[in-house]
Amino acid sequence: MRYLVVKEDADGQRIDNFLLTRLKGVPRSWVYRVLRRGEVRVNKGRVKPTRRLRLGDQVRIPPLRTAERQAGEGPGPGLRQRLLDSVLYRDAELLVVNKPSGIAVHGGSGVSFGVIEILRAIEPDAPYLELAHRLDRDTSGCLMLARRRAALRQLQRLQLAGRVEKRYLALLGGRWRRDRVTADAPLRKNTLRSGERVVRVDAAGKPAVTHFRVLQRFAGAMLVEARLETGRTHQIRVHAAHLGTPILGDEKYGREADNREWRARGLKRLFLHAWRLDLPWEGRPRGHHFEAPLPDDLQRLLEGLK
Repeated sequence: MRYLVVKEDADGQRIDNFLLTRLKGVPRSWVYRVLRRGEVRVNKGRVKPTRRLRLGDQVRIPPLRTAERQAGEGPGPGLRQRLLDSVLYRDAELLVVNKPSGIAVHGGSGVSFGVIEILRAIEPDAPYLELAHRLDRDTSGCLMLARRRAALRQLQRLQLAGRVEKRYLALLGGRWRRDRVTADAPLRKNTLRSGERVVRVDAAGKPAVTHFRVLQRFAGAMLVEARLETGRTHQIRVHAAHLGTPILGDEKYGREADNREWRARGLKRLFLHAWRLDLPWEGRPRGHHFEAPLPDDLQRLLEGLK
């Protein structure tokens, strides 16, 4: 049995993330299993995975069996190199990557490794590394991670205050008369019997606002910039579909006939890319500005349309 005392760098961190950070290579399933069984204790009490730790808390961690350690095989060299090649920015506080489409931000739900697990495997001795926000698995582009607890707190404060400007590029099916369209429609999460999570426009949902701007028009499609005013799950995808112009390649909210047609034209994935982040930052008068170039496959598609 191990006992750890929470230090300043973990003050306010969720217990599940605390364990995943310190138990390198251990399967996420093991961490959540021992939490569910009450084998992990904080100040001698059972806790839920969402429990946030406080400075001085004592965390009891049950013995980790050798067989379970072996089960947690790390990500292969191909995945590691792919993430290394995607790094856009790195300093003592922040790490920004151009997340490839098809890689989840974290493991779970049948996904062995996500961005966070791969990066922790690349830097096993890094004292701290946490996701600052999320992107859908099929969405590519700018993803921020904090390399210090203080940096994560600053990013969380900025996002809650709406001071992180997030811009996306998306290819929509259809046409608008105007070049600027705002979707102001509340969104609500629903879980189907199959366990699939679906988001729908619902008056009882949370407020959600997306500002769209047409950048280029093509036959039957538009390249748009989407600027988020709020950050709800699947927000851009649901708002685009709500306007009658779903994102091409969207298997969940798009039109099957459109997706089939565009697959034949070379679009093999969701055309949604987090291309730009702008945010103020302590000690940097001009703040931070990050841009992720459009992936080669999406850029080739656009060139073919021109």
